[in-house]
Formats: sequence, C-alpha cells, structure tokens
Amino acid sequence: MSNRDRIYLSSPHMGGLEQQYIAEAFETNWIAPLGKNVDAFESEVANYLGCGGAVALSSGTAAIHLSLILLGVEKDDIVFCSSLTFVASANPILYQGAIPVFIDSEPDSWNMSPEALERAFKTYADKGKKPKAVVIVNLYGQSADYDRLKKICDYYEVPIVEDAAESLGATYGKQMSGTLGKFGILSFNGNKIITTSGGGMLVSDDLEALSRARHYATQAREKAIHYQHEDVGFNYRLSNVLAGIGRGQLRVLDERIQQKREIFEKYSYELSGIDGIQFMPEKSFGKSTRWLTTMIIDPEIIGTSVSDLIGYLGKDNIESRPVWKPLHLQPLFKDAVYYAHEGGLDISKILFEKGVCLPSGTNMSVDEQSFVINQMKAFFR
Repeated sequence: MSNRDRIYLSSPHMGGLEQQYIAEAFETNWIAPLGKNVDAFESEVANYLGCGGAVALSSGTAAIHLSLILLGVEKDDIVFCSSLTFVASANPILYQGAIPVFIDSEPDSWNMSPEALERAFKTYADKGKKPKAVVIVNLYGQSADYDRLKKICDYYEVPIVEDAAESLGATYGKQMSGTLGKFGILSFNGNKIITTSGGGMLVSDDLEALSRARHYATQAREKAIHYQHEDVGFNYRLSNVLAGIGRGQLRVLDERIQQKREIFEKYSYELSGIDGIQFMPEKSFGKSTRWLTTMIIDPEIIGTSVSDLIGYLGKDNIESRPVWKPLHLQPLFKDAVYYAHEGGLDISKILFEKGVCLPSGTNMSVDEQSFVINQMKAFFR
C-alpha cells in the first residue's frame, strides 16, 4: 500500500460559511429538528430549484418513504423503479409492503429506459394491475429523459417520484433536477455534491402534500396540549444544526458543479484516446453535474477487468468503485420482476460489469487527480 494520503471517491468539502449557521444554532439553543436554519434551508432549496416548497429530512431514503405514503402506496401495490441505483431507491417500497418491479437503463444516458418502462406498463395494464408510482433515478449527476418517461407515465396516469439524490443542480431543459416529478428527492449524505453530514429533502409544488409530510416526519403528532396520535409517524426531521451546514453548503453548490465538471473534463481529455474506454455520455436534453466521473472499459479491447483496475489503484491508496450493482441482481430482490431495455439486452448488467467510478471529490487537488490519471495510464499500458 502506498504511503500517500488516501484519494477518496467523493468526500465532504466544506465551503467555510457553515460555521456561522452552526454557531447561530448553538447561540440560540435551537439544536432540535426545529429552528431558523431548518426553515431557511427549506426555503432556499425551493428557491434554488424553482419549486413550490421543500421539507428537510434525516435522509433521502426518508423522503422516498414519505413520498410513497403520500401517494397511497400500500401492501401488495406495484411500484416501478430504476434498477441501476443504490438500494435506498427501492427499500422504501418494501417498507410499505409493496412490490418493486425493476426497469432497465438505456445506453445513451444510463438512466431509465423508456422502452422498458412502456413494455412494463403494457404488461401490467393487460393484467389490470396499474402501478401506484414510478421511482425514476437520475444517475451520477444526470437527469433521465423525462419528456419520454413522463409521456408514458401520464398516459397511464401514474405519478413520478424523481430520485434526484445524485443530481442536485443538474438541469433537464429549463427545469432543475428534482422538479420533474410529482415529488423530488434530494440527498445530503456525506458523499453528495453538497452535504449536511446526513440528511435529505422532499420537494414538490403540492404544498398540502408537503404539509402532510411534515406531519408524518414529526411522529404524526396532532395539535393538542397532550401527545395525540392518529396516524403512524416517523422521526424523520433534519436537525437545526445540520440544516445550518446545508445552508453554508448551498452557497457553494454552483461552484462545486463547475469543479465537478472540470474534474470530468480533465479525465476525459487525458484518457479518452485509450482504445476500449468510454465515459458516461451527457445527453443534449440537459446539463449534468458530473457528481461522479464514471466510465466503462471493454475487457475484450483492454484485456483486463474493472476489478483489476480497482485493485491496481487501491495499491496506491486511490479509491475507485464499480457502478451500482443493479437491484434486479441483488439477493434481496431475487424474486422481483425485471424489464430489460429491448431485445433482452440487459444494459444495467453490462454497465455494472464494465463500469467504474473514479475519484471525483472537489477537494481533490490538481496534483492528486494527475497522479490518478498517471496510474491509470500505467495500468492500461
């Protein structure tokens, strides 16, 4: 193992303004999941996205869970969900006792395949089983193709939950990622483009639904002098201290997006000439944040595998990882129904077998990125 400091995939990067908001929380003694920072963080994110409102929560997973509750998802209901994603996109479906049906990616954006989605809808319509919701994930900083996907969902009158956990700041046309579905999901986990340590947000134009989300997120406590509860509730609200971190982070979001895109451009410039390498494409329908720089390597051309590359970089204390293992290949979902892209071509599986995520942290120095690139060139030689 190298003696160099570890170069991480995407570590937290503070902007410097977080401390003043945290200090204010301490000075006013608003430490709990209430206070000025929570209210302001919600308002500032909603303004940034151009949506009606937002609810600050303990995680993006909590936001997905509440969105499914608000959409009336119950036991044995069907929910369509992207397969190429982190398990948190689908676990809340199981929380509700519902049944996930997984949808493949398409090769042009790596996001949900409209072809596979349409086939799934037709099959379930023929069975008389309409899904209650479709969870569409925006992968690695890029929006899915919502014009095509939304047209299908609207035809069948099924709402979209837009999992924008990885794509805050990305655009689709003139709209911000997170505002394209009935509900949008944000994550502020430690590895995201901005962080609150742990945290998330539910965003929507439906303010009445967001009010109900706040109710459920605070243990569904009714307005009474005593503790009165009529619904099942959850402890899902974000603390005022962590919301302060989020407010400071939001101030540098656009700068972080620019830095992420510059990191991608450097990788692309230095490595694209190598035969058998292809970076995740950016579609013309929007602007990606390039949250993580990802690429696929063709083992038949390169003569080696993703796991070999990850092991080689690891010897020099460089963190890299495969792309998400598709959920339809996870033991947890071994019995789930899955719709491949078209012609039985399993794009998610191919991307998992050939894809790798490279160090993309905005606090990575130019010298550190150059070192990563040089080690990769040495590996491919």
